[in-house]
Amino acid sequence: MTQKEPLPFAQRSDADIPGHWLLARLGKRVLRPGGLELTSRLLAAANIHGADVVELGPGLGRTARDIAALGPRSYVGVDDSAESSTLVQEVVAADGGRTIVADAADTGLDAQSADVVVGEALLTMQSDKAKKAIVDEAHRILRPGGRYAIHELGLLPDSLPQDTKEAIRRDLAQSIKVNARPMTVQEWTDLLTESGFEIENVDRAPMALLRPARVIADEGIIGTLRILVNLLTRPAARNRVLAMRRTFRTYRDALTAVAIVAVVPQQGQAVTLDVHQAVVVDRRGDGDDH
Repeated sequence: MTQKEPLPFAQRSDADIPGHWLLARLGKRVLRPGGLELTSRLLAAANIHGADVVELGPGLGRTARDIAALGPRSYVGVDDSAESSTLVQEVVAADGGRTIVADAADTGLDAQSADVVVGEALLTMQSDKAKKAIVDEAHRILRPGGRYAIHELGLLPDSLPQDTKEAIRRDLAQSIKVNARPMTVQEWTDLLTESGFEIENVDRAPMALLRPARVIADEGIIGTLRILVNLLTRPAARNRVLAMRRTFRTYRDALTAVAIVAVVPQQGQAVTLDVHQAVVVDRRGDGDDH
């Protein structure tokens, strides 16, 4: 990706831009809560090779690049931002992929036209109503047996009190300037099953987006240095990132990254995998950030 085209929200200042686009402006390319490792495990579980793939909200196209490397039959990226669509088109054009500018809840794609739908860090940023609309749209465009693979911000444990959930959501919204609404792992699976999906696989990883070890693992040494230089020369951006990091640290015990593969049942199929049996917990961590 050449980044010749402007990023979304290019007209906004560092103090006002949504947090994930601020990080992109600073040079961060991996903007998923569980990092590259969880994305890789999610794509492996989704069986991308030879599939017709739709990615909802592909952002900078980092995951689109990984999808292309797995040999899908086709790729369509759906984003409501013309700037993002242009960036992703640069990534996927060589492999015959394409992008369209559309809402994730109303893609305009044909019913039962995809084998895999991928969405990362998209549903977290939506209201409950919008979450349901996007999940319903994924179900509509998937063929029977098709897989919906999501990678989102989660809350722990499933019994987390409602007032704690609301406090986390309030503080996240204040620091990242997006009305983020993460949910517990059980709530994520319930959202999918209520739209007719069957849960096939649930995986987790630490939510360590801004921890040094995770940044180096995701961005490499050169990419990490680029981010540091930009932080040192942009005080407003530095203050924003430090505020986000403080929020993540405050709630580190309650935040997780969750990746789920859900399946559209074949006709006559009625098999639901118990989420507690399906969860694969990554306890290795990403290092401390004290």
